[in-house]
Amino acid sequence: MAKIRRIQLKSKKYIPLPGISPGSIQLYEGALPSKITAFAYDNTEYQCEDLNSLDELDKYFKKRPALTHWIDIRGIGELELYDYIEKKYKIHKLVLEDIANIQQRPKVDEYDGYLYAVSRMLYVDTGLEIENEQVSFILFPKVLISFQENYTQKFEPVIHRLQSGKGNIRAGGSSYMLYSLMDVIVDDYFTLIYKLGDELETIEELLYRKPDKTLMHQTQAIKRAMIMIRRAVWPERDKINDMIRSESKLINKQTKTFLKDTYDHCMQVIDLVESYKDITTSLIDMNLSFISNRMNEIMKVLTIISSIFIPLTFIAGVYGMNFAYQDPKTGEILQHNMPELYSENGYVYTMAVMVLIGIVQMFYFWRKGWLSNK
Repeated sequence: MAKIRRIQLKSKKYIPLPGISPGSIQLYEGALPSKITAFAYDNTEYQCEDLNSLDELDKYFKKRPALTHWIDIRGIGELELYDYIEKKYKIHKLVLEDIANIQQRPKVDEYDGYLYAVSRMLYVDTGLEIENEQVSFILFPKVLISFQENYTQKFEPVIHRLQSGKGNIRAGGSSYMLYSLMDVIVDDYFTLIYKLGDELETIEELLYRKPDKTLMHQTQAIKRAMIMIRRAVWPERDKINDMIRSESKLINKQTKTFLKDTYDHCMQVIDLVESYKDITTSLIDMNLSFISNRMNEIMKVLTIISSIFIPLTFIAGVYGMNFAYQDPKTGEILQHNMPELYSENGYVYTMAVMVLIGIVQMFYFWRKGWLSNK
């Protein structure tokens, strides 16, 4: 028998303080310490190194000045990181504030000498909860810095391509690396949507077997997930479109060509989201319809039972009045006071009449088709 996986949205608390100065860094509750992984590469060389401190990051760049670098930072819960980024790369404070504020919508902002972009990474974790994680990027001519909230490594396909040296990833520069990471994020949208689609098929199968309120609640949860995906993919599409049309020298022509493919993927995700969103609405209506039909069947059975017993109750009530046929004091015969009460075999005759009435009613209901389950 099919079972529902019960994929649910993961709750995350982030309440910004009102009235704080623009550019202030406000870390959210539960922000993780930073883990830094540095990748250096070109057409012929590839190196990967885990760094334990920001000081090691400085030494890392001095050793490999001619290579292209991708700095993968997972965990954004250290204020020292923001101070280092600001002083090392002259990053605007508003950019640092957006990195720490994990409720940013996908966007791209161009600054003097660098480009800042935001994406929403959506995936199902081991607890079957949908993680809505912010990923920020700072793009320089030969350096790309990515910031992730969690330690989960979702960029493994890109790392494998870097290791093998296949394709254009080593020769495309830092902008091509930015495209590659964003393309993985968009591809994960497909994975999530297909998982939710499989769950919708399971819910539809169970609906035909036995409608239940739990199924309706789960369908509504999937609908909320679809809305969340739509809120992520629509601005993601606009962001990619802005990058394609951008005149910034940080994004080369080759990268823009591949970004068009990612733009098409976003459009496909949007079409899937709208389709599945309509399906969730249909399933909710179907569930309500099944429950209503089931209630109607119950009411029909109760109505038939009541219709059968109404005349029987009437007969029993009439003969339960017990008006005396003879006055006990004078002995006078009261001709209009139920002479049947003293009839021989009156009880048997009454019961027979009541059974006959019930049979006639059942036959009538059967001929009308009211006893059918169709």
